[in-house]
Amino acid sequence: MQGKIVLITGATSGIGKETAKGLAMLGATVVITTRDVQRGEQTRQELIEATKNTNIDVLFCNLSSFSSIRDCCREFLKKYPALHVLINNAGIVDYHRRESKDGIENTFAVNYLAPFLMTNRLLDALKKSAPARIINLTSGLHSGTIHFNDLEFKHGYSGMKVYGHSKLASILFTRLLAEKIKGTNITVNCVNPGMSATNLGRDAGWFSAKFFKLLGKEPSIAAQTPIYLASLPEVETITGEYFEKKSVKQTKTETYDMDAAKKLWEISKKYVGL
Repeated sequence: MQGKIVLITGATSGIGKETAKGLAMLGATVVITTRDVQRGEQTRQELIEATKNTNIDVLFCNLSSFSSIRDCCREFLKKYPALHVLINNAGIVDYHRRESKDGIENTFAVNYLAPFLMTNRLLDALKKSAPARIINLTSGLHSGTIHFNDLEFKHGYSGMKVYGHSKLASILFTRLLAEKIKGTNITVNCVNPGMSATNLGRDAGWFSAKFFKLLGKEPSIAAQTPIYLASLPEVETITGEYFEKKSVKQTKTETYDMDAAKKLWEISKKYVGL
């Protein structure tokens, strides 16, 4: 990964941090996003110490704000001449309905619309830097169909159902994006890292938070597939797929519905103002 520039969202803890660490150890220039500047700088210092790689940078980005995402992308493009790997890692579970800075249901905004916007804003940079790779973290809990009549779950809100819905949207986004960028020498794949002992359940109450911590695998293990997809030559031509444990896996029937993916894409463009 010498000479490669990698951008990872939500990498101050958990899988994102371990992914950043793994890629930095391979020699990449690693840029991580954070919504807490002090914590981001602390993470940067920890990663430099652990990897002996000083090419680690931090950019502020509040993924629940479209204006913040745009500012972050502008800052990245100003500072860096290329982008070889984009890893949309950040994710949340909200057990009570709340809204983003833009007045959108927060899980849908952060888990799906944020990667949609960031990827589209950085796509030209990825094309100029090709061969390049995009990796979207999703979940084995993706489920159901896209709720076009109520994308923001204003009725019948359930934390895990909304989380699964956002991850289904991410897979549809990945598959359609792979079609749209054919011939650009950019690959895009999604990863189910499995349940990991991360802070994902931090807003879910003490029981769920403990559940994640006790039953989840170590983040360093969960990060192996994102690192593999970001760096290994053997996957440089694979695109539009869903990976678990470094292997392509079949997903639920709904994740192959390209009509739904196209409809969602058009709605998403309106949401984020593309």
